[in-house]
Amino acid sequence: MDTTSATLHPYWPRNLLIPTYVANDRSMSEILAFLFSVSGVFLLVTWLITGHTGTTVRLGTLRRLAVCWFAVCGFIHSVIEGWFSLYYDIIPGDQSFLSQLWKEYSKGDSRYVIADNFTVCMETVTAWLWGPFSFWVMFAFLTNKPYRFVLQLIISLGQLYGAVLYFFLEHRDGYAHSELGHPIYFWFYFVFMNMLWIVIPLALIVDAWRQLSAAQTHTDSTKSHKSKRK
Repeated sequence: MDTTSATLHPYWPRNLLIPTYVANDRSMSEILAFLFSVSGVFLLVTWLITGHTGTTVRLGTLRRLAVCWFAVCGFIHSVIEGWFSLYYDIIPGDQSFLSQLWKEYSKGDSRYVIADNFTVCMETVTAWLWGPFSFWVMFAFLTNKPYRFVLQLIISLGQLYGAVLYFFLEHRDGYAHSELGHPIYFWFYFVFMNMLWIVIPLALIVDAWRQLSAAQTHTDSTKSHKSKRK
């Protein structure tokens, strides 16, 4: 009896007990269309804003793409992950659109439908810290604030650290929370969608390192010239 009720869901491991689970009434295509279309709108609008001649500073192509990345991060962290951080305990039985989005994603990582302690803590920090910070760093680049690369470094380090822990803990669990090797649920949902938060933040960390090192080199050189004049 317990085994039967434990398997009335699409999640792994198959003996997982989720007594409040209610199947989605939205299709996978609807949910993914929403996610990628809204992310695309954020990306497009930010791209247009960063290329507008009326902005404080002219940004190069790569810098504009970086700002677009932070715009998408702001949306995903604040709205989607923010929803999880607030409603993680009712998501399995809730039919709100964002809850259904999380139930769909959980086919690639069932930790999200069992309110796993690490997942709840990590997503809460991501939503309420890196979400607002992502919009802040956008503002910093658009207005040429001197601290913009400091923010870029802080956010990217936080994202990278969270993503590494996310993968490493699941590796330690033997990838028990997904159908290992499934082309959509494992490779696309679990691996690809989360690898973005390793590859891109890593590139932005290197970028911020170079920018801050160059600024410090210039400061040290200026101080050296001033001391020689004295």
